Amino acid sequence: MTHPSKYIELSHRMIPGKEPFKLEVRRYDVTDYIPEVKHRPDVWYIVCEIEMLTHAGTHIEFPYHHWEPGFGAADYPLERLIGEAVVLDFHHKKPGESISLTELQAHDHRIKEGDIIFIRTDMDQYYRTPNWNDQPHLTLEACEWLVQVKKPKVVGTDAAGFEVPGTDYQPNHLAMFKNNIAMIESCTNLAAVGEQRMKVYILPLPVEGAEASPVRIVAEPLA
Repeated sequence: MTHPSKYIELSHRMIPGKEPFKLEVRRYDVTDYIPEVKHRPDVWYIVCEIEMLTHAGTHIEFPYHHWEPGFGAADYPLERLIGEAVVLDFHHKKPGESISLTELQAHDHRIKEGDIIFIRTDMDQYYRTPNWNDQPHLTLEACEWLVQVKKPKVVGTDAAGFEVPGTDYQPNHLAMFKNNIAMIESCTNLAAVGEQRMKVYILPLPVEGAEASPVRIVAEPLA
């Protein structure tokens, strides 16, 4: 009998050749790829080579992405990738609409200082479609309030981002990155979390020199 898991998956499954950013997987028989390794021809024994951009799939962007002194993938503190989290529901917002400071502050009572914060838009339903990059956005005023007052460990969204449209310097990115706050794009299943608080585990690849990484995010609802 299969029992339902108490954990909620917040990352998209990654499909080679179908991601908005490059992801390719090539399969080799171990003997062909590593000649010194020998095995019987009738034994299944493979190794895969993965070629991808660091922004493939659900991914976390570290401050180093837009701020040279900032933490990169291998240096972002582990204790900032695990912790209590809350989902703020803005799924009524349409692509191109803003989330204002006043609208964000309506959730003030639900956000604790140092939380991991997720912005729900339900735009994950358009992932891998021509509209995958359509999204509402945080005003810079709202983003700066979140950063300065709530001091989150990480801020994420189920949309492709929450940057101010029409800008050429990504002000929301900079507002977070200059405070060494990482951001996550293209999450999923935030509706399954609802308003319950949860403990979240964000597991990127700690690759030296990388500014971002595909990420596995697991949520555990708190009692």
